[in-house]
Amino acid sequence: QVQLVESGGGLVQPGGSLRLSCVASGLVFSDYYWAWYRQVPGQKRELVAGINSGGGTNYADSVQGRFTISRDNGKNTVLLQMNSLKPEDTAVYYCYGEMFKKWWGQGTQVTVSS
Repeated sequence: QVQLVESGGGLVQPGGSLRLSCVASGLVFSDYYWAWYRQVPGQKRELVAGINSGGGTNYADSVQGRFTISRDNGKNTVLLQMNSLKPEDTAVYYCYGEMFKKWWGQGTQVTVSS
């Protein structure tokens, strides 16, 4: 059974940092494309950052230079380091994995507020 378990969300002040973690099980982690999406209530879920099996990355313009996605194939983990956080980064963040099939985590809330 495939499971994606996210952690690391929380409340942080503007300018602060958080690191999200997603641990996957039940699949061959290294073969997958992994990404982080986010969603604000009433809005469409949007891609934040992605990383392919070769380590190539892509980022939304709004987070370029502030967020870094990485993967550890030995630990079946994909990370999202978020720096210089802004109130507009507030959202539920979802881990996403894809290779023929698509898998989603349960989401973790990130709130940026003073």
